[in-house]
Amino acid sequence: MIHSVRFIAVLDTNVVYPVIIRDVLFWFAYYDLYTPKWGEHIFDEWKRVMLEKGVSNEEADKRLAAANSAFPDALVTNYKGLIDNLVLPDQDDRHVMAAAIKTNANLIVTNNIKDFPQEYLQSFGLNVKTADDFLTDIIDLNQEHALAAFKEMVLNKKNPKQDEFDVLNLMRNAGLKDTANYLHALL
Repeated sequence: MIHSVRFIAVLDTNVVYPVIIRDVLFWFAYYDLYTPKWGEHIFDEWKRVMLEKGVSNEEADKRLAAANSAFPDALVTNYKGLIDNLVLPDQDDRHVMAAAIKTNANLIVTNNIKDFPQEYLQSFGLNVKTADDFLTDIIDLNQEHALAAFKEMVLNKKNPKQDEFDVLNLMRNAGLKDTANYLHALL
C-alpha cells in the first residue's frame, strides 16, 4: 500500500527531468507520502539530459545538489555489482533496476514501462508504474495530504508565478493527465 515513507520508489531519469513531474514527485515525498530513491547513474543521465536541453553545467549541478540535499537518504550506493547480471530489453536501464533491488524498493517509477517487464521485475519483488499511475495511487490513498502537497507546490511556483489551474495544465501537458484531473476534482 502506498501510504507512508515506508513505501520506497526508485525514480527513473525520465520522471525527474521534466520539471513539473519532478516537482509533484518531490513535493509528495516531502509530505512523506513515499520515500524517493535514485542511483548516481540516474543523476548522471539527468545531468546529461539537462545539458542537452541547454541547462548550464552550473545550474544542472545546482539542481542535482538540491535534490540530494532535500532527500539526503535517497542516493542508493553499492548497487553497481548487480548491473551486469540483470537482463532488460534496454541494457542501459539495468542500473535503475539494480538500485531498486539494492534499496529493497517496492516500485520503479518510469515512463518507459515497456523497458521493465513486469514478470521479470516481480521475480525480484519489484513492480513498475508510470509517474501518472503512481501519483494517482498516492492521491487515492492520501487525498488530504496529496492535495496539501500540491497546494504548497503551487505556492512555491514563483518564476513565473502560477495558480493551481496553470500548474494543472502544465501537468496535463507533461503526461500527468489523470493526476491533474484527480487533483482538480479535489479542489
